[in-house]
Amino acid sequence: MIEEKIVYFEQPGQQNTEATLRLTLERAQARGIKRIVLASTRGETALTAARLLSGSDIKLVVVPHQYGFIREGQRFPEELIPELQKQGHRVYFGTMLFHTDDFYGSRTPSIMAMMLRTFCQGMKVVVEILLMAANGGCVTAGEKVIVVTGTGRGADTAVVAVAATSTRLYDLHITEIICKPLETQSWSLTGGPTPPPAETRRTDLGKP
Repeated sequence: MIEEKIVYFEQPGQQNTEATLRLTLERAQARGIKRIVLASTRGETALTAARLLSGSDIKLVVVPHQYGFIREGQRFPEELIPELQKQGHRVYFGTMLFHTDDFYGSRTPSIMAMMLRTFCQGMKVVVEILLMAANGGCVTAGEKVIVVTGTGRGADTAVVAVAATSTRLYDLHITEIICKPLETQSWSLTGGPTPPPAETRRTDLGKP
């Protein structure tokens, strides 16, 4: 039997970034894990993580949004890519697998995404970017890594997982949850995220 701590954040969001990355580093060192797959759309989380890992032998695989995901263009700073690469990290712009409904004419990716969001928004991204990283050869199938994601911006979700490619989804395993938001965020297949009314949000956490 293994007992391990899971940290739950009362609210999702970027205010949990530093705590998430600190917990990630602690678990990576405890498990001997040398690679962290990290979601970062604007580069801020990637920079913070790279600074934290400076001097260690743990490397990042940074996964931003794919090109064309938003009309405004790529939000990940192009000048940050060589800076991260000089430190031994990788930046991978792959196809976002849970956003391919229009291409394949199937709702399956959206349904999978919605199911994973029942854990939290970050859990959907965990599975998505780990498959992407394995598809792109940035991690090896069967390799144990830590995956770090967030809700909107920053980081608030981290897991230990065994990597797999999208052609062998059944080989992907989430073995440990390091941290996640206590509250989840999901939405219908026809809409986007809508904040719940204030009166329905839990504000009494920790109270009897």
